[in-house]
Amino acid sequence: MADTKKSSLLPTREMVEKFDMLSPMLDSALSEMREFSKKKQDGVLNPLKVKLINHLLNDIKTTLSSDASTEYLDVLDEETLPQNSDAVLILGQFRAAMDQFRGKYYGYDSEKHDHRWFTQENPGKLKK
Repeated sequence: MADTKKSSLLPTREMVEKFDMLSPMLDSALSEMREFSKKKQDGVLNPLKVKLINHLLNDIKTTLSSDASTEYLDVLDEETLPQNSDAVLILGQFRAAMDQFRGKYYGYDSEKHDHRWFTQENPGKLKK
């Protein structure tokens, strides 16, 4: 019974697939915003950029919804239009949350002698 309860805390395969899709998109957005911030730190994002970034961030929050870190993740404010440096900060927090999530559920499977995601469908024994 304990193994069933423990495996229900793991992400689903669908969550992992979504994570793997969103992670490079977040890296790209963070990289672009860092470049914008270097050029003009106090520059204001336009509404289209905020909308696109928030769409990504909301998908990430949904994907990580079972993780406690999501309580501290906020999307960009569409009303006041944030500055470039604000977007970098928020995107960096999302990157940290994703790294933490991956660190919890991706690791070495000593039975299969390989690194992989540990999911509800394939729990195995995670070795850190």
